[in-house]
Amino acid sequence: MKTTRLEAFSDGVIAIIITIMVLEMKAPHGESIEALMPIFPVFLNYVLSFIYIGIYWNNHHHLFHTTEKVSGAILWANLHLLFWLSLFPFATAWMGENHFASVPTAAYGVVLLMAAIAYWVLQRTIITSEGRGSVLKLALGSDWKGKTSPLLYGIGIAASFWSHWLAQGVYVLVALLWLVPDRRIERTIQQREN
Repeated sequence: MKTTRLEAFSDGVIAIIITIMVLEMKAPHGESIEALMPIFPVFLNYVLSFIYIGIYWNNHHHLFHTTEKVSGAILWANLHLLFWLSLFPFATAWMGENHFASVPTAAYGVVLLMAAIAYWVLQRTIITSEGRGSVLKLALGSDWKGKTSPLLYGIGIAASFWSHWLAQGVYVLVALLWLVPDRRIERTIQQREN
């Protein structure tokens, strides 16, 4: 099977996830700037989660540019990733509504960690399906970002019980790591075509 159906389905799910997240932000009662202050934590969480969803969407797009065909295992691995991404609206709202309390902040980190693991599983499933000479295997190389992120999420989860600011800082740091454009896949595809 070609990748187009899987990509279209995934794009639709991700669009719905973003829509649900924005709908979780309720308009404040009042017309002054001060009326916005109670929803400010929710807005900050929305921004962070939107960035994360955008990073996953972008990387997912590049990931399937390297994939020749979709197997049943890839379909299930992709659904596994979408499951964890679909929990972003809940985790985002819970953490924001409770002003970064320890347990919701840790739960947010668990969702981030599980989404990272699910993405790794999807990568490995594609590599297994495509073989060791796959474009994805060549492009990933040592994958230091992919190995560092779960470790940092673990630190963020633990830190949420001491300082929610430290935990948030770790979550932001990982997002910043992934915001830096990673051209490995594009470069590998271009080298293969030349």
